[in-house]
Amino acid sequence: MKHFPIFLNLEGRKVVLSGGGEAALAKLRLILKTEAVVTVFAPDAAPEIRDWAAQRRLTLIERPLRAGDTVGAALFYAADEDDTEDARTAALARTDGALVNIVDNLHDSQFITPAIVDRDPVTVAIGTEGAAPVLARAIKTDLEERLPASLGTLARIGKGFRTMAEKLPFGAARRTFWSDYYFNAGPRAIGGGERAVEAALDDLLHDHLTRKARPGHVDLVGAGPGDPDLLTLKARKALDQADVVIHDRLVTPEILELARREAILIDAGKQGFGKAMAQEDINALIVEHGLRGHHVVRLKSGDPTVFGRLDEEVEAIEAAGLPYTIVPGITSASAAVAGIGQSLTKRGRNSAVRFITGHDTKGYAEHDWRALAEPGQVAAIYMGKTSARFVQGRLLMHGADPATPVTVIENASRADQRVIATTLCALEPTLTDAALSGPALIFLGLAPRAASAAAQSFVPNQEAL
Repeated sequence: MKHFPIFLNLEGRKVVLSGGGEAALAKLRLILKTEAVVTVFAPDAAPEIRDWAAQRRLTLIERPLRAGDTVGAALFYAADEDDTEDARTAALARTDGALVNIVDNLHDSQFITPAIVDRDPVTVAIGTEGAAPVLARAIKTDLEERLPASLGTLARIGKGFRTMAEKLPFGAARRTFWSDYYFNAGPRAIGGGERAVEAALDDLLHDHLTRKARPGHVDLVGAGPGDPDLLTLKARKALDQADVVIHDRLVTPEILELARREAILIDAGKQGFGKAMAQEDINALIVEHGLRGHHVVRLKSGDPTVFGRLDEEVEAIEAAGLPYTIVPGITSASAAVAGIGQSLTKRGRNSAVRFITGHDTKGYAEHDWRALAEPGQVAAIYMGKTSARFVQGRLLMHGADPATPVTVIENASRADQRVIATTLCALEPTLTDAALSGPALIFLGLAPRAASAAAQSFVPNQEAL
Protein backbone atom coordinates (compact mmCIF):
# COMPACT_ATOMS: atom_id res chain seq x y z
CA MET A 1 0.00 0.00 0.00
CA LYS A 2 1.75 3.15 -1.23
CA HIS A 3 -1.05 5.55 -0.35
CA PHE A 4 -2.14 5.60 3.29
CA PRO A 5 -5.85 6.47 3.55
CA ILE A 6 -6.60 9.30 5.98
CA PHE A 7 -9.40 11.82 6.45
CA LEU A 8 -7.84 15.30 6.47
CA ASN A 9 -9.61 18.08 8.40
CA LEU A 10 -9.98 20.96 5.91
CA GLU A 11 -12.25 23.17 7.99
CA GLY A 12 -11.02 26.75 7.46
CA ARG A 13 -7.84 25.58 5.68
CA LYS A 14 -6.59 26.85 2.33
CA VAL A 15 -6.90 24.70 -0.78
CA VAL A 16 -5.58 26.05 -4.08
CA LEU A 17 -6.35 24.84 -7.60
CA SER A 18 -4.82 25.92 -10.87
CA GLY A 19 -7.02 25.40 -13.92
CA GLY A 20 -10.44 26.32 -15.24
CA GLY A 21 -11.56 23.45 -17.48
CA GLU A 22 -13.20 20.05 -17.10
CA ALA A 23 -10.44 18.59 -14.93
CA ALA A 24 -10.71 21.55 -12.56
CA LEU A 25 -14.51 21.23 -12.41
CA ALA A 26 -14.29 17.54 -11.52
CA LYS A 27 -11.98 18.25 -8.57
CA LEU A 28 -13.91 21.33 -7.41
CA ARG A 29 -17.23 19.47 -7.26
CA LEU A 30 -15.59 17.26 -4.64
CA ILE A 31 -13.53 19.88 -2.78
CA LEU A 32 -16.54 22.17 -2.38
CA LYS A 33 -18.24 19.47 -0.31
CA THR A 34 -15.69 20.28 2.41
CA GLU A 35 -15.37 23.38 4.61
CA ALA A 36 -12.07 24.42 3.02
CA VAL A 37 -11.26 27.96 1.86
CA VAL A 38 -10.85 27.39 -1.88
CA THR A 39 -8.90 29.61 -4.30
CA VAL A 40 -8.81 29.00 -8.04
CA PHE A 41 -6.25 30.47 -10.45
CA ALA A 42 -7.54 30.41 -14.03
CA PRO A 43 -7.23 33.06 -16.79
CA ASP A 44 -10.20 31.49 -18.58
CA ALA A 45 -12.49 29.78 -16.08
CA ALA A 46 -15.55 27.71 -16.99
CA PRO A 47 -18.94 29.37 -16.38
CA GLU A 48 -19.68 26.99 -13.49
CA ILE A 49 -16.53 28.12 -11.69
CA ARG A 50 -17.54 31.74 -12.22
CA ASP A 51 -20.97 30.97 -10.73
CA TRP A 52 -19.37 29.41 -7.65
CA ALA A 53 -17.23 32.51 -7.27
CA ALA A 54 -20.31 34.73 -7.53
CA GLN A 55 -21.94 32.61 -4.78
CA ARG A 56 -18.77 33.12 -2.70
CA ARG A 57 -18.17 29.41 -2.50
CA LEU A 58 -14.64 29.99 -3.77
CA THR A 59 -12.28 32.81 -4.75
CA LEU A 60 -11.45 33.07 -8.47
CA ILE A 61 -8.25 34.87 -9.52
CA GLU A 62 -8.16 35.24 -13.30
CA ARG A 63 -4.45 34.88 -13.92
CA PRO A 64 -1.86 32.07 -13.91
CA LEU A 65 -0.48 30.86 -10.58
CA ARG A 66 2.62 32.72 -9.36
CA ALA A 67 5.27 32.06 -6.74
CA GLY A 68 3.88 32.53 -3.24
CA ASP A 69 0.22 31.97 -4.21
CA THR A 70 0.14 28.63 -2.39
CA VAL A 71 1.83 29.72 0.84
CA GLY A 72 -0.14 28.23 3.74
CA ALA A 73 -2.14 25.89 1.50
CA ALA A 74 -2.88 22.40 2.81
CA LEU A 75 -3.52 20.98 -0.66
CA PHE A 76 -2.80 22.04 -4.21
CA TYR A 77 -4.36 20.67 -7.40
CA ALA A 78 -2.62 21.16 -10.75
CA ALA A 79 -5.52 20.89 -13.20
CA ASP A 80 -4.53 22.95 -16.25
CA GLU A 81 -4.57 19.85 -18.48
CA ASP A 82 -1.19 20.88 -19.89
CA ASP A 83 1.87 18.88 -18.83
CA THR A 84 4.25 21.84 -18.92
CA GLU A 85 1.96 24.18 -16.98
CA ASP A 86 1.04 21.46 -14.48
CA ALA A 87 4.72 20.77 -13.84
CA ARG A 88 5.37 24.51 -13.34
CA THR A 89 2.54 25.10 -10.87
CA ALA A 90 3.25 21.86 -9.02
CA ALA A 91 6.87 22.93 -8.49
CA LEU A 92 5.73 26.29 -7.07
CA ALA A 93 3.29 24.59 -4.69
CA ARG A 94 5.89 22.11 -3.47
CA THR A 95 8.26 25.00 -2.75
CA ASP A 96 5.52 26.61 -0.63
CA GLY A 97 5.03 23.36 1.33
CA ALA A 98 1.65 22.28 -0.02
CA LEU A 99 0.76 18.65 -0.77
CA VAL A 100 0.41 18.38 -4.55
CA ASN A 101 -1.96 16.46 -6.79
CA ILE A 102 -1.45 16.62 -10.54
CA VAL A 103 -4.60 15.52 -12.32
CA ASP A 104 -4.06 12.30 -14.30
CA ASN A 105 -0.41 12.13 -13.24
CA LEU A 106 -0.17 9.56 -10.47
CA HIS A 107 3.62 9.29 -10.60
CA ASP A 108 4.29 12.96 -9.77
CA SER A 109 1.41 13.42 -7.31
CA GLN A 110 1.96 13.39 -3.55
CA PHE A 111 -1.63 12.40 -2.84
CA ILE A 112 -4.65 11.12 -4.72
CA THR A 113 -8.32 11.92 -4.34
CA PRO A 114 -10.48 8.80 -3.88
CA ALA A 115 -13.93 8.07 -5.21
CA ILE A 116 -16.33 9.09 -2.45
CA VAL A 117 -19.76 8.00 -1.26
CA ASP A 118 -21.10 11.01 0.60
CA ARG A 119 -23.57 10.55 3.42
CA ASP A 120 -22.19 13.43 5.44
CA PRO A 121 -20.88 12.91 8.12
CA VAL A 122 -20.57 9.31 6.93
CA THR A 123 -18.02 9.21 4.13
CA VAL A 124 -16.78 6.15 2.30
CA ALA A 125 -13.55 6.65 0.35
CA ILE A 126 -12.55 4.17 -2.37
CA GLY A 127 -9.06 4.09 -3.82
CA THR A 128 -7.19 1.80 -6.19
CA GLU A 129 -3.87 3.73 -6.26
CA GLY A 130 -4.68 4.67 -9.82
CA ALA A 131 -4.69 1.06 -10.96
CA ALA A 132 -8.40 0.68 -11.71
CA PRO A 133 -10.54 3.86 -11.68
CA VAL A 134 -13.36 1.97 -13.41
CA LEU A 135 -13.42 -0.52 -10.54
CA ALA A 136 -13.49 2.31 -7.97
CA ARG A 137 -16.47 3.86 -9.73
CA ALA A 138 -18.28 0.51 -9.85
CA ILE A 139 -17.77 0.04 -6.10
CA LYS A 140 -18.98 3.60 -5.50
CA THR A 141 -22.13 2.96 -7.54
CA ASP A 142 -22.84 -0.24 -5.63
CA LEU A 143 -22.42 1.49 -2.25
CA GLU A 144 -24.55 4.45 -3.33
CA GLU A 145 -27.41 2.04 -3.97
CA ARG A 146 -26.92 0.19 -0.67
CA LEU A 147 -26.60 3.15 1.73
CA PRO A 148 -29.85 5.04 2.33
CA ALA A 149 -29.83 8.83 2.01
CA SER A 150 -31.09 9.09 5.62
CA LEU A 151 -27.88 7.52 6.91
CA GLY A 152 -26.13 10.88 7.08
CA THR A 153 -28.95 12.42 9.15
CA LEU A 154 -28.91 9.50 11.59
CA ALA A 155 -25.12 9.74 11.94
CA ARG A 156 -25.19 13.51 12.50
CA ILE A 157 -27.82 13.19 15.24
CA GLY A 158 -26.00 10.23 16.75
CA LYS A 159 -22.72 12.15 16.80
CA GLY A 160 -24.29 14.83 19.00
CA PHE A 161 -25.59 12.14 21.35
CA ARG A 162 -22.28 10.34 21.95
CA THR A 163 -21.59 12.08 25.27
CA MET A 164 -24.96 10.93 26.62
CA ALA A 165 -24.28 7.38 25.45
CA GLU A 166 -21.10 7.30 27.54
CA LYS A 167 -23.35 6.61 30.54
CA LEU A 168 -23.39 3.04 29.27
CA PRO A 169 -20.45 0.74 30.11
CA PHE A 170 -17.70 0.69 27.51
CA GLY A 171 -17.69 -2.29 25.17
CA ALA A 172 -20.57 -4.59 24.25
CA ALA A 173 -23.26 -2.57 26.08
CA ARG A 174 -22.41 0.59 24.18
CA ARG A 175 -22.09 -1.20 20.84
CA THR A 176 -25.48 -2.87 21.33
CA PHE A 177 -27.05 0.54 22.00
CA TRP A 178 -25.64 2.07 18.82
CA SER A 179 -26.56 -1.00 16.81
CA ASP A 180 -30.16 -0.71 18.03
CA TYR A 181 -30.16 2.97 17.08
CA TYR A 182 -28.72 2.71 13.57
CA PHE A 183 -30.49 -0.45 12.49
CA ASN A 184 -33.79 -0.33 14.40
CA ALA A 185 -34.95 2.73 16.37
CA GLY A 186 -33.34 5.37 14.14
CA PRO A 187 -34.67 4.18 10.76
CA ARG A 188 -38.14 3.71 12.28
CA ALA A 189 -38.20 7.28 13.60
CA ILE A 190 -36.60 9.10 10.65
CA GLY A 191 -39.93 9.57 8.88
CA GLY A 192 -41.06 11.88 11.71
CA GLY A 193 -38.10 14.22 11.26
CA GLU A 194 -35.08 15.03 13.41
CA ARG A 195 -37.07 15.67 16.59
CA ALA A 196 -38.64 12.23 16.35
CA VAL A 197 -35.17 10.68 15.97
CA GLU A 198 -33.85 12.60 19.00
CA ALA A 199 -36.84 11.46 21.09
CA ALA A 200 -36.26 7.88 19.96
CA LEU A 201 -32.61 8.15 21.04
CA ASP A 202 -33.61 9.36 24.51
CA ASP A 203 -36.08 6.49 24.91
CA LEU A 204 -33.56 3.97 23.63
CA LEU A 205 -30.84 5.12 26.04
CA HIS A 206 -33.25 4.94 28.99
CA ASP A 207 -34.19 1.41 27.94
CA HIS A 208 -30.55 0.30 27.74
CA LEU A 209 -29.58 1.96 31.02
CA THR A 210 -32.37 0.18 32.89
CA ARG A 211 -31.69 -3.22 31.35
CA LYS A 212 -30.04 -5.84 33.47
CA ALA A 213 -26.38 -6.13 32.49
CA ARG A 214 -25.91 -8.87 29.97
CA PRO A 215 -23.36 -11.61 30.74
CA GLY A 216 -20.39 -12.03 28.49
CA HIS A 217 -20.35 -14.55 25.70
CA VAL A 218 -17.61 -16.86 24.45
CA ASP A 219 -17.24 -18.00 20.85
CA LEU A 220 -14.89 -20.95 20.35
CA VAL A 221 -13.94 -20.27 16.75
CA GLY A 222 -12.02 -22.28 14.17
CA ALA A 223 -9.64 -20.04 12.22
CA GLY A 224 -9.06 -22.66 9.54
CA PRO A 225 -5.63 -23.61 8.19
CA GLY A 226 -4.43 -20.07 7.51
CA ASP A 227 -5.99 -18.72 4.32
CA PRO A 228 -8.42 -15.93 5.35
CA ASP A 229 -10.68 -16.87 2.42
CA LEU A 230 -11.34 -20.22 4.12
CA LEU A 231 -12.88 -18.61 7.22
CA THR A 232 -16.57 -19.28 7.62
CA LEU A 233 -19.03 -16.38 7.54
CA LYS A 234 -19.88 -17.13 11.16
CA ALA A 235 -16.22 -16.88 12.14
CA ARG A 236 -15.90 -13.52 10.34
CA LYS A 237 -18.97 -12.24 12.18
CA ALA A 238 -17.56 -13.36 15.55
CA LEU A 239 -14.26 -11.55 14.90
CA ASP A 240 -16.14 -8.43 13.90
CA GLN A 241 -18.02 -8.42 17.22
CA ALA A 242 -15.22 -9.47 19.56
CA ASP A 243 -14.06 -7.40 22.53
CA VAL A 244 -11.25 -9.87 23.27
CA VAL A 245 -9.55 -12.36 20.93
CA ILE A 246 -7.50 -15.10 22.63
CA HIS A 247 -5.64 -16.78 19.78
CA ASP A 248 -3.27 -19.65 19.12
CA ARG A 249 0.27 -19.28 17.80
CA LEU A 250 -0.66 -20.69 14.38
CA VAL A 251 -3.43 -18.19 13.62
CA THR A 252 -2.06 -16.09 10.77
CA PRO A 253 -1.64 -12.28 10.95
CA GLU A 254 -4.00 -11.93 7.98
CA ILE A 255 -6.80 -13.50 10.01
CA LEU A 256 -6.03 -11.45 13.12
CA GLU A 257 -6.32 -8.35 10.92
CA LEU A 258 -10.01 -9.18 10.51
CA ALA A 259 -10.71 -8.71 14.22
CA ARG A 260 -12.49 -5.55 15.31
CA ARG A 261 -9.88 -2.81 15.55
CA GLU A 262 -10.71 -2.05 19.19
CA ALA A 263 -10.50 -5.70 20.23
CA ILE A 264 -7.82 -6.80 22.70
CA LEU A 265 -5.60 -9.48 21.10
CA ILE A 266 -4.03 -12.01 23.47
CA ASP A 267 -1.49 -14.57 22.24
CA ALA A 268 -2.10 -17.85 24.07
CA GLY A 269 0.07 -19.90 21.74
CA LYS A 270 1.25 -23.41 22.41
CA GLN A 271 4.23 -25.10 20.79
CA GLY A 272 4.93 -28.81 20.90
CA PHE A 273 7.87 -29.51 23.25
CA GLY A 274 8.41 -25.72 23.52
CA LYS A 275 7.19 -22.66 25.32
CA ALA A 276 3.48 -22.67 25.99
CA MET A 277 0.80 -20.96 28.04
CA ALA A 278 -0.68 -23.52 30.42
CA GLN A 279 -4.17 -24.65 29.50
CA GLU A 280 -5.39 -23.70 32.98
CA ASP A 281 -4.18 -20.13 32.35
CA ILE A 282 -5.98 -20.01 29.02
CA ASN A 283 -9.17 -21.23 30.68
CA ALA A 284 -8.80 -18.56 33.35
CA LEU A 285 -8.31 -15.84 30.72
CA ILE A 286 -11.44 -16.86 28.84
CA VAL A 287 -13.53 -16.91 32.02
CA GLU A 288 -12.07 -13.67 33.39
CA HIS A 289 -12.97 -11.66 30.29
CA GLY A 290 -16.32 -13.38 29.88
CA LEU A 291 -17.33 -12.52 33.45
CA ARG A 292 -16.49 -8.87 32.72
CA GLY A 293 -19.28 -8.89 30.15
CA HIS A 294 -16.97 -9.07 27.15
CA HIS A 295 -17.62 -10.88 23.91
CA VAL A 296 -14.67 -13.29 23.90
CA VAL A 297 -13.45 -15.11 20.80
CA ARG A 298 -11.20 -18.08 21.53
CA LEU A 299 -9.58 -18.36 18.12
CA LYS A 300 -8.00 -21.72 17.30
CA SER A 301 -6.11 -22.76 14.20
CA GLY A 302 -8.05 -25.26 12.10
CA ASP A 303 -11.18 -26.68 13.73
CA PRO A 304 -11.52 -26.35 17.52
CA THR A 305 -13.08 -29.82 17.71
CA VAL A 306 -9.95 -31.50 16.27
CA PHE A 307 -7.03 -31.69 18.73
CA GLY A 308 -8.02 -28.29 20.11
CA ARG A 309 -8.59 -29.09 23.80
CA LEU A 310 -12.11 -27.85 23.28
CA ASP A 311 -13.68 -29.90 26.07
CA GLU A 312 -11.36 -28.47 28.72
CA GLU A 313 -12.27 -24.93 27.76
CA VAL A 314 -15.98 -25.68 27.50
CA GLU A 315 -15.94 -27.21 30.99
CA ALA A 316 -14.33 -24.06 32.41
CA ILE A 317 -16.84 -21.84 30.60
CA GLU A 318 -19.80 -23.90 31.81
CA ALA A 319 -18.48 -23.90 35.39
CA ALA A 320 -18.44 -20.08 35.26
CA GLY A 321 -22.03 -19.98 34.02
CA LEU A 322 -21.15 -18.26 30.74
CA PRO A 323 -22.96 -18.86 27.45
CA TYR A 324 -20.86 -20.07 24.55
CA THR A 325 -21.02 -21.02 20.88
CA ILE A 326 -18.76 -23.39 18.96
CA VAL A 327 -17.94 -22.17 15.45
CA PRO A 328 -16.30 -24.97 13.45
CA GLY A 329 -13.47 -24.29 11.03
CA ILE A 330 -11.83 -26.08 8.14
CA THR A 331 -9.36 -28.50 9.66
CA SER A 332 -5.86 -28.58 8.17
CA ALA A 333 -6.33 -32.13 6.84
CA SER A 334 -9.13 -30.94 4.54
CA ALA A 335 -7.08 -28.00 3.26
CA ALA A 336 -3.93 -30.06 2.88
CA VAL A 337 -5.54 -32.93 0.98
CA ALA A 338 -7.14 -30.39 -1.37
CA GLY A 339 -3.69 -28.90 -1.90
CA ILE A 340 -2.34 -32.19 -3.25
CA GLY A 341 -5.35 -32.92 -5.43
CA GLN A 342 -6.48 -35.96 -3.47
CA SER A 343 -9.43 -37.04 -1.36
CA LEU A 344 -9.33 -38.50 2.12
CA THR A 345 -11.37 -41.56 1.13
CA LYS A 346 -11.67 -43.46 -2.13
CA ARG A 347 -13.69 -46.48 -3.20
CA GLY A 348 -11.48 -49.52 -3.48
CA ARG A 349 -8.67 -47.89 -1.54
CA ASN A 350 -9.91 -46.91 1.93
CA SER A 351 -13.33 -46.61 3.51
CA ALA A 352 -12.01 -44.86 6.60
CA VAL A 353 -9.44 -42.22 7.45
CA ARG A 354 -7.75 -41.64 10.79
CA PHE A 355 -6.90 -38.27 12.29
CA ILE A 356 -4.10 -38.84 14.80
CA THR A 357 -1.67 -36.64 16.70
CA GLY A 358 2.08 -37.09 16.79
CA HIS A 359 2.36 -36.17 20.44
CA ASP A 360 0.14 -35.58 23.44
CA THR A 361 0.59 -34.28 27.00
CA LYS A 362 2.72 -37.32 27.89
CA GLY A 363 5.08 -37.09 24.90
CA TYR A 364 4.97 -39.10 21.66
CA ALA A 365 1.45 -40.46 21.21
CA GLU A 366 0.82 -44.20 20.96
CA HIS A 367 -1.73 -45.58 18.48
CA ASP A 368 -2.91 -48.86 17.00
CA TRP A 369 0.23 -49.16 14.87
CA ARG A 370 -0.62 -52.65 13.64
CA ALA A 371 -3.90 -51.41 12.14
CA LEU A 372 -2.24 -48.33 10.66
CA ALA A 373 0.47 -50.50 9.07
CA GLU A 374 -2.04 -52.49 7.02
CA PRO A 375 -2.07 -51.86 3.22
CA GLY A 376 -4.42 -49.12 1.96
CA GLN A 377 -4.67 -47.25 5.27
CA VAL A 378 -4.85 -43.45 5.18
CA ALA A 379 -4.01 -41.30 8.19
CA ALA A 380 -3.61 -37.57 8.72
CA ILE A 381 -0.95 -36.98 11.36
CA TYR A 382 -1.25 -33.66 13.14
CA MET A 383 1.69 -32.15 15.05
CA GLY A 384 3.95 -34.75 13.54
CA LYS A 385 7.15 -32.85 12.70
CA THR A 386 9.00 -33.62 15.92
CA SER A 387 7.60 -37.14 16.16
CA ALA A 388 8.14 -38.18 12.53
CA ARG A 389 11.04 -40.55 13.28
CA PHE A 390 9.03 -42.14 16.11
CA VAL A 391 5.99 -42.66 13.85
CA GLN A 392 8.19 -44.01 11.07
CA GLY A 393 9.84 -46.50 13.41
CA ARG A 394 6.58 -47.72 14.95
CA LEU A 395 4.96 -48.32 11.56
CA LEU A 396 7.94 -50.16 10.08
CA MET A 397 8.22 -52.21 13.28
CA HIS A 398 4.60 -53.33 12.84
CA GLY A 399 5.02 -54.42 9.24
CA ALA A 400 4.15 -51.37 7.17
CA ASP A 401 5.39 -51.43 3.57
CA PRO A 402 8.50 -49.19 3.41
CA ALA A 403 7.30 -47.93 0.00
CA THR A 404 4.02 -46.60 1.45
CA PRO A 405 3.55 -43.08 0.04
CA VAL A 406 3.85 -40.26 2.54
CA THR A 407 3.16 -36.59 1.83
CA VAL A 408 4.06 -33.69 4.09
CA ILE A 409 2.27 -30.37 3.56
CA GLU A 410 3.74 -27.32 5.24
CA ASN A 411 1.62 -24.16 5.66
CA ALA A 412 -1.43 -25.76 4.04
CA SER A 413 -3.64 -23.31 2.11
CA ARG A 414 -1.23 -20.40 2.56
CA ALA A 415 0.76 -18.56 -0.10
CA ASP A 416 3.95 -20.27 1.08
CA GLN A 417 2.49 -23.79 1.07
CA ARG A 418 5.12 -26.46 0.43
CA VAL A 419 4.55 -30.10 -0.52
CA ILE A 420 7.08 -32.88 0.17
CA ALA A 421 6.40 -36.22 -1.53
CA THR A 422 8.32 -39.15 -0.07
CA THR A 423 7.87 -42.71 1.23
CA LEU A 424 7.64 -44.18 4.71
CA CYS A 425 11.20 -45.52 4.63
CA ALA A 426 12.54 -42.10 3.57
CA LEU A 427 10.34 -39.92 5.80
CA GLU A 428 13.42 -39.33 7.89
CA PRO A 429 15.89 -37.88 7.02
CA THR A 430 13.78 -36.25 4.25
CA LEU A 431 11.78 -34.24 6.77
CA THR A 432 14.89 -33.02 8.59
CA ASP A 433 16.57 -32.11 5.30
CA ALA A 434 13.52 -30.05 4.32
CA ALA A 435 14.07 -27.77 7.36
CA LEU A 436 10.39 -27.03 7.87
CA SER A 437 9.62 -23.84 9.78
CA GLY A 438 5.82 -23.70 9.53
CA PRO A 439 3.00 -25.97 10.70
CA ALA A 440 2.98 -29.27 8.84
CA LEU A 441 0.58 -32.16 8.38
CA ILE A 442 1.74 -35.65 7.39
CA PHE A 443 -0.41 -37.92 5.22
CA LEU A 444 0.28 -41.63 5.48
CA GLY A 445 -0.90 -43.55 2.41
CA LEU A 446 -1.42 -40.56 0.10
CA ALA A 447 0.81 -39.18 -2.64
CA PRO A 448 0.19 -35.86 -4.43
CA ARG A 449 -1.83 -36.32 -7.60
CA ALA A 450 0.50 -33.87 -9.32
CA ALA A 451 3.44 -32.99 -7.09
CA SER A 452 4.94 -30.80 -9.81
CA ALA A 453 1.85 -28.56 -9.70
CA ALA A 454 1.93 -28.14 -5.93
CA ALA A 455 3.36 -24.88 -4.63
CA GLN A 456 7.08 -24.93 -3.77
CA SER A 457 7.47 -28.70 -3.96
CA PHE A 458 10.51 -30.19 -2.19
CA VAL A 459 12.59 -32.90 -3.84
CA PRO A 460 14.10 -35.23 -1.20
CA ASN A 461 17.64 -36.53 -1.28
CA GLN A 462 17.52 -39.43 -3.74
CA GLU A 463 20.13 -41.36 -1.76
CA ALA A 464 17.64 -41.54 1.14
CA LEU A 465 15.26 -43.44 -1.14
